[in-house]
Amino acid sequence: MKTLLAKFGLIKSKTTTLSQNTKEYIRTHKTRITHIISQIVIYVFLITIAYVFLFPILKMISLSFMTSTDLVNPEVVWFPKVFSFSNFAVAWRVLNGSVSLVNSIQYSFLLAFFQTVISALTGFAFARYEFRGKKFLYTVLLLSFIIPVPILLITQYNMFNSLYQQFEWTGVGKGLNTYQSQLIMAFFGQGVNSAILIMIFVNFFKLIPNDLYEAGKIDGANPAQLFWHITIKLSLSTIVVVFLFSFVWNWNETYVTNMLVGDGVELFTNQLGKFDSLFGTRASDPARPDEGSGMQLVESYKMAATVISIIPLLLIYFVGQKSFVQGIEKTGITGE
Repeated sequence: MKTLLAKFGLIKSKTTTLSQNTKEYIRTHKTRITHIISQIVIYVFLITIAYVFLFPILKMISLSFMTSTDLVNPEVVWFPKVFSFSNFAVAWRVLNGSVSLVNSIQYSFLLAFFQTVISALTGFAFARYEFRGKKFLYTVLLLSFIIPVPILLITQYNMFNSLYQQFEWTGVGKGLNTYQSQLIMAFFGQGVNSAILIMIFVNFFKLIPNDLYEAGKIDGANPAQLFWHITIKLSLSTIVVVFLFSFVWNWNETYVTNMLVGDGVELFTNQLGKFDSLFGTRASDPARPDEGSGMQLVESYKMAATVISIIPLLLIYFVGQKSFVQGIEKTGITGE
């Protein structure tokens, strides 16, 4: 009787129930296995990316503490047998750190300040106003980012050289071998990666509700007041992001700096590029003339100098980390 009722679907047989439970178990098991495999793939990918980024940094830190003996010892790979903190003292002398540090901070801060101000004004114009030739100018802005720097650098060098020669009698221009040329470029929106900074501001300013500007116009605010009281007040995190980007990029810039500044100003990055040639004359401590002399292996000192050069950037990032993360979330970089 039960078999007959099960045949017509009036009751479920034990076989049918068992089959359904088995299918549900298999489905759940497959889902769990798929989830585990996907997590493994994700973590392997993240670990690989982290390794690619962290390996050079960790290796640099490791080498900066090694002595010349550890460098040639095949048994020493990561951890030196003797941690040599004197490498940093020698590297500081080679870099002429007391002068290079002040010059680098002043140089990067001034360029970052000018780039941030000009990029904000330019981004505000592109984001909030319609004017003749707007699309064309924005296309030129994009092209300025696409065109490689070396293509334009020779022309810029000749332009500044000719400009300073024409106005040499005024005593205003100091000429090349100073960072005056890069200040002029930053002031006219042609600094290091200025196109990216402008686009960051454009993307964020477009997110500000237009009703706020309309309310400001009703209250009689002019464009300058709208920019200051509405745009700037709502864009502090974005301004921090742009300033930090500009500061880091100008700090690490070597190609343009070597061409326009040259040996006129001692900067950390320029000194690092000439580390091998400077080592023989600056490495020795006047109080201990034998230190640093006759050493052919300068890799550990070079790595120590590199660590010294990135410490200010890390300090700036840690100070502005909160605003930097908030600004990244709001600038449209994440795809908003």
